[in-house]
Amino acid sequence: MSFDRGEDFDYMAEEGEMDDFVEEMDEKFNGRGRGEAEHDDDYDILTRVTDTSSAQARRGKDIQGIPWDRLNITRENYRQTRLEQYKNYENIPSSGEIIDKECKQMEKGGNYYEFRHNTRLVTPTILHFQLRNLVWSTSKHDVYLMSNYSVVHWSSLACNLSDVLNFSGHVAPSKKYPGSLLEGFTQTQISTLAVKDNLLVAGGFQGELICKRLDWQGVSFCSRTTFDDNAITNAVEIYDCLSGGIHFMTSNNDCGVREFDAERFQLLNHFRFQSPVNHTSISPDGRLLTVVGDQLAGLLVDSQTGKTVAQFLGHLDYSFASAWHPDGRTFATGNQDKTCRVWDVRNLSSAVTVLKGNLGAVRSIHFSSDGQFMTVAEPADFVHIYNTKADYKKRQEIDFFGEVSGVSMSPDDESIFIGVWDRTYASLLQYGKREALINDDV
Repeated sequence: MSFDRGEDFDYMAEEGEMDDFVEEMDEKFNGRGRGEAEHDDDYDILTRVTDTSSAQARRGKDIQGIPWDRLNITRENYRQTRLEQYKNYENIPSSGEIIDKECKQMEKGGNYYEFRHNTRLVTPTILHFQLRNLVWSTSKHDVYLMSNYSVVHWSSLACNLSDVLNFSGHVAPSKKYPGSLLEGFTQTQISTLAVKDNLLVAGGFQGELICKRLDWQGVSFCSRTTFDDNAITNAVEIYDCLSGGIHFMTSNNDCGVREFDAERFQLLNHFRFQSPVNHTSISPDGRLLTVVGDQLAGLLVDSQTGKTVAQFLGHLDYSFASAWHPDGRTFATGNQDKTCRVWDVRNLSSAVTVLKGNLGAVRSIHFSSDGQFMTVAEPADFVHIYNTKADYKKRQEIDFFGEVSGVSMSPDDESIFIGVWDRTYASLLQYGKREALINDDV
């Protein structure tokens, strides 16, 4: 992955956010010579932090609370502007343009998850424009995400936001495990996050690894995976080990993949590759890893030896996401060429299907636990839900405005949470599985 962070949030600001239109309205009001009090009232309405419920959305309120009737552009026109002007980041020039010419999108019209709630009390944030795995759901009501320097917990049931771990100051382990840095870290910049059950693992820009058990006070483990100058932790995956217990795996920019046990946080394996590794995921049977990164070829790797057993070709740029279907035969990869490709391990000569996005790279992929749906997140504005039982030929499109900090399905598949970063309309979207899926939709 690119080590240049694009000056973090400044990169996002270039993409054209909703507050650009708030500023335009600000100038418009001043230019018309409105009274100061009246102007303040209008500006307050534009920027007021309010939640949106499903009932309000059904009555016509914008799901993000954007007052389109007070802006000097319609939602439809702004959507078209975003589609035309959004700058998709590419490492391989014109990879997205080639896809636009050669690939068509799958049919819209699926209706699998419905809008439930949007809260602007939660402010998801992003530190690296290529890394978007910063939202994790542990139940249909509980979600963990990065907000500035903190991991926070949002309960949609209690509508309560709480701090879990703040990295702005000094963070040090309260327990002693071999290899743990007891002095800890100060002002850690978090690049990626994973939460599963009661384990939280955060990775940093300098190879930091910080682990916390959610049912314990304090931090359990701190380590630096590497002292390489290009050490950023690109992804973390937590998974159940078939031999028992919980393991987690880190993907690093130093071309390494590292496996740890989650009981004593000991390094079990360290595999090295020829290029930076952006994402790794493990098959349901624990035997294979998908390894994708700064090269066109993706790898299937033996999880015990680290030996490459196969490679797959088709993407036109670097990949940043991967996920396995519960059937253990199918996996998907997401790429900066604006596609998600689905593969079958029994025949890797070509992808089973190529799924094209609307405006940018695919940076996050998740299969539902029952294998019926696959969520695919673009860097901004769109999350797609594909019906796997319909051979991915039908999809639901979730359409909003803002950069995606992460997307997560709850373990029971009942909820989908989407973190939206924007200087004015940052929020957390929640969708719920429809109680009765009509056969035509499935």
